[in-house]
Amino acid sequence: MTVTLTDIENALERLSGVAIRTPLLRSAVLNERSKAKVLIKPENLQHIGAFKFRGAYNRLAQLDEAQKKAGVVAFSSGNHAQGVAYAAKLLKTPATIVMPTDAPRIKLENTERLGATLRLYDRHAESREEIAAAIAADTGATVVPSYDDADIIAGQGTCGYELVEQAGSLGCRPHQIMLPVGGGGLMAGVSTAVRALLPETEIFGVEPEKFDDHALSRQSGKRVKVAGTDATLCDSLMTPMPGELTWSINQTTVTDFISVSEDEVRHAVSFAFRYLKLVVEPGGAVALAALLSNKLDVAGKEVAIILSGGNIDPAIHSVCLEQYPDP
Repeated sequence: MTVTLTDIENALERLSGVAIRTPLLRSAVLNERSKAKVLIKPENLQHIGAFKFRGAYNRLAQLDEAQKKAGVVAFSSGNHAQGVAYAAKLLKTPATIVMPTDAPRIKLENTERLGATLRLYDRHAESREEIAAAIAADTGATVVPSYDDADIIAGQGTCGYELVEQAGSLGCRPHQIMLPVGGGGLMAGVSTAVRALLPETEIFGVEPEKFDDHALSRQSGKRVKVAGTDATLCDSLMTPMPGELTWSINQTTVTDFISVSEDEVRHAVSFAFRYLKLVVEPGGAVALAALLSNKLDVAGKEVAIILSGGNIDPAIHSVCLEQYPDP
């Protein structure tokens, strides 16, 4: 199974008039800081505050009437949960979301507010996959994976397709694109679109250093699982192992993978608020963190980054601003 540019174009049609076509922004301060021409795709401005709505809606919109009546079940620490909940609400489909008890409060509250039924679990003692499978067996609901699904990947790929189109309208062909990578769904979709439209562009996945499973997998030539027990602010990127389908795509489409530290992420969250006037969650800010900490030589180049989400607890946001008052 794979995902093609045609799949992404079909997803664009389904999402037309439903998803937000997020803008492509520029920042004089960021350009000066990086000595590059930087384009910013702020998916924190998407419905539910993250790119996840794209894939969720593309998947749910293809359910038949019987499947829609039976409902859907998903498992997520927050952004996929909200994406599925909102897509289900629009399509009038019941949704049950399996979420960890330690998920950010803002994500728990928003998911419930969107009408989904929550099933909380202990991420250290229970299996979210097993819980979701049991719910599906009991109710007939369709399980909606957060990343290892062709329709989810195609939906996420619309973000990359839009980025290329918008850059072209500005007369730009990015030399490099950086974006977050957790399970790899956004990366698989975006890299598929970019490889087809701008084959010469380098694509880099960015992950927190304590969840660097993609970097380790690239080094070993096969999927590697990290412990997944270390604390990180990047709750949306806490997948300990690349997905099977996503890795089959990303191992060939992605140039390389970069890791950033927790301090570099805090710095990026603060920078986004103070200079870009954007609220970005830690996991959504890792590409900006990589740019600000000079993980790549971007001087004199056209570079694009994706800010993948903005669902951050106010307390964590305040801490980032206090630790980096003048980033």
